[in-house]
Amino acid sequence: MGWKTDWRSFYYETADEPEDIVLEAPRTALLVIDIQNTYLDLPEDPAEARRWAPFFERMHEVVIPNTAKLQAWARDNGIEVIHARIACLKEDGRDRSLSQKKPGFNYLLLPKDREDSQIVDAVGPVGDEIVVTKTTDSALTGTNLRMALHNMGIKDVIVAGIFTDQCISSSVRSLADESFGVVVVEDCCAAATRELHEAELRIINMIYCHVVSSAEVKGFLA
Repeated sequence: MGWKTDWRSFYYETADEPEDIVLEAPRTALLVIDIQNTYLDLPEDPAEARRWAPFFERMHEVVIPNTAKLQAWARDNGIEVIHARIACLKEDGRDRSLSQKKPGFNYLLLPKDREDSQIVDAVGPVGDEIVVTKTTDSALTGTNLRMALHNMGIKDVIVAGIFTDQCISSSVRSLADESFGVVVVEDCCAAATRELHEAELRIINMIYCHVVSSAEVKGFLA
C-alpha cells in the first residue's frame, strides 16, 4: 500500500505504477487553499452543528495541525509557501463570481478586511509569503498566481486545504492544465464529509495529480 497504488479510480485500476516523484526545493511551492476563519465557525442551528461535527473534528485534529507541520517543513527546506483565500474587494460583493452569488452553501460574502475572511492563524503567512485573493474556486482563475509561479521558476506544486471536492479540485485541475506537476496531500485536506473527500481524491488522482500523505511527500525532496 502507498501512493502509487492507493486512491485509484476505475480509469487507473490496471495502470502501471507511476515513476518516483522527485521534488527540487527551488522549483517547488506549497499552496494552501482557503483554510479561513469562516469555515471554523460553528453553525448556530444545533442540528446543523451536529451535521458538520465530523468536518470540524477533522479540521481541528487532522488538517490544521498537519498543514502547519507541512508548512514548517517546506520553509525549513526552501520550498515556497503560498496561500489562497476567498475574499471580495467590494463590501457588497459585486466583484464575486457567479458561483459565490448563488443561494446555498457556496454563497459567500467575505469582504477582504473582515475577520471571517482571514486565514486561520495557525496556518497563516509568514514574512513575504504570497497570498492570492480569489472570488472563484480555482486559485489560478482570476488571480496572478499562474504568472507568479512561472516567474519564480516553479515546476511542481504541493496542494493542501479545503474543500477537496470544490476549490482543491478546481485548483488542481487548473494547475495540471498549465502543466505543473501536482501533489495533493490527503491528510492536509477535507471536504464536508469523508465520503466526498475520498471520492474526489479518487477522481483527480493520477490524471490531474498524485494523492499522497504528508509523510510520503516529505520523502520526495531531492
